[in-house]
Amino acid sequence: METRQIQYFLEVAKREHMTQAAIHLHVAQSSVSRQIVNLENELGVDLFVRDGRNVRLTPIGRIFFERMDQIVHLMDEAKREVNEYLKPEKGTVRIGYPTSMAAYTLPSNIYAFRKKYPEAKFHMTNELYDDLIDGVERGDFNLAMIAPMPDQALKHKVAGTTLFSENIVALLPLSHPFAKEKAIKLEALKDDPFLVLPEGLVFRDQVIQACNQVGFSPNIAFEGKDIDALKGLVSAGLGIALMPEMTLVDNTPQSTVVIPISDSSLTRTVGVIYPTERNLLPTESMFYQFLVDTYRK
Repeated sequence: METRQIQYFLEVAKREHMTQAAIHLHVAQSSVSRQIVNLENELGVDLFVRDGRNVRLTPIGRIFFERMDQIVHLMDEAKREVNEYLKPEKGTVRIGYPTSMAAYTLPSNIYAFRKKYPEAKFHMTNELYDDLIDGVERGDFNLAMIAPMPDQALKHKVAGTTLFSENIVALLPLSHPFAKEKAIKLEALKDDPFLVLPEGLVFRDQVIQACNQVGFSPNIAFEGKDIDALKGLVSAGLGIALMPEMTLVDNTPQSTVVIPISDSSLTRTVGVIYPTERNLLPTESMFYQFLVDTYRK
């Protein structure tokens, strides 16, 4: 097997079309077809079911695809690893993050890191909570900032460090009766319409659980697809929302007000996770240590 054959095979398998794969690879379609046939002849099996130029993987083709995809991924990692050992300050950090850290937490840390290492590069991936954990396990990225920190006992292939705990605050319209209070108890909001994230998101569950713990179920008026959508709904006067404090730094709508919640247990942990079954690349290790040192100070 040649590296070129594997490259062509993977591209065809992903696109399920010979011509589209050839266009992406910038080669003739006949060259792609010939290399696929040569590969099948060498292996002695059909990797694709053909329907004109449309193709789909056979069962054995699917198994071969998964193995080759892993091998190519490892080869790319090896090349990056060699390059970064030579010049770690110029390497790339692949990191996942949730939407709630997109506006302030992650950008501020990247900015500070690149002041020290201006040639460092970042490849960032926005994912949901469970996808961040799965992404680190699979190797889609080697680091992920996450909140709350996962239960390490349940995720044997992922470890991590808690960087800090942040308060959960209330975002209220300026017209709200409690808008001028210095702090309020969560129970005081039991009659308000709540604006929450969609079902399946961890922070929505945390909000509902916090309300239940003080004796009420929140009256959910509207859902917003992300934190910024919730801010817009509050700004429109459609209800109130609980927010992680960091999401409101330098990004609070003008027609709203942030009120601390005096219930001391209403916090969430924020941390960074990494894989236990492979080492971080040098630049990623530098950024991980930078995060730990920054919040330790």
